Amino acid sequence: MIQTDILIIGAGPVGLFTVFEAGLLKLRCHLIDSLGQPGGQLTEIYPKKPIYDIPGYPTVLAGELVDNLMEQIKPFNPGFTLGESAQTVEKVGEKMYQVTTSKGTVHQAPVIMVAGGLGVFTPRKPPIPGIADYEDKGVAYVIRDPEVYRDKKVLLAGGGDSALDWTIFLADIAKEVTLVHRRDSFRGALDSVEKVMHLAESGKINLVTNAQAVGISGEGHVEGITVKHKSGEEELIVVEEFIPLFGLAPKLGPIADWGLQINKNAIVVNTRDYSTGIPGIYAIGDINHYEGKLKLILCGFHEGTIAVQSAFSYIYPDKKLSFKYTTVNGVQGLPKEEEAAVTA
Repeated sequence: MIQTDILIIGAGPVGLFTVFEAGLLKLRCHLIDSLGQPGGQLTEIYPKKPIYDIPGYPTVLAGELVDNLMEQIKPFNPGFTLGESAQTVEKVGEKMYQVTTSKGTVHQAPVIMVAGGLGVFTPRKPPIPGIADYEDKGVAYVIRDPEVYRDKKVLLAGGGDSALDWTIFLADIAKEVTLVHRRDSFRGALDSVEKVMHLAESGKINLVTNAQAVGISGEGHVEGITVKHKSGEEELIVVEEFIPLFGLAPKLGPIADWGLQINKNAIVVNTRDYSTGIPGIYAIGDINHYEGKLKLILCGFHEGTIAVQSAFSYIYPDKKLSFKYTTVNGVQGLPKEEEAAVTA
């Protein structure tokens, strides 16, 4: 059994930064995430995508931000249960919850912080017969490591930001890049659309519009994708990798059964401290809902900061919490400055 002060459900950027804020108050944290590594969407979906609205960073790659957050929380030695999703929660004491994961790992903590982003993600798969047989054999619904596609023939399908961004990125890595979209207009950012059009005009990529992938073939690995044009004509495109990027469908998952107040797949919270109405359970980041909510990473950072202050008072009602700036407390010296943050 794993015991801690704050059990964080979700190891995305908001969950990771919450470890830092809790650490300043001498609260131990353990994180549970269904993904196999920390970082949430930033690691799983777009690690090489730049982010522009993190204070102090004119631009930072999503994966780089995760690396920095991991470095920032290292002094507080958080624990991780990865590749497992939180399934059930039960109260086992006056101020103690027990959370069991999909693999049976048991955790106990007086406080639970739900920082699950948009929930559990499942890819939207195209209705191509037999596509499941090629998953991890040339078919991928997210790009984790672009180097996998170096010097290979790649076909991407989709018309949103992810399809456009990865087409642009892979144009300099893959041997041949083909982008297939069922329309002749795109849903992505205008700048990305212009870049894709320029790459097509210059011959760096193959752009096929008003068409969609309808078939897949190969012996044990993808060797070709059949594309059906609007005219009804079908064409076999020889490729080694097929990446349909139709987005990921978020679901709240088992948390929806925890007795929390839900509004449109999000957890309703009190903006005073982002509590859920159930003592000791908080929701921060994209997974919560309140009037005026903005689903931004920096807003989640704020929510986590406020929530841990409330969590401290919940765990230690008889202790006085004295807030001080980290420029006063320091970080590396925290162990010898315990009285700087918490006094009896």
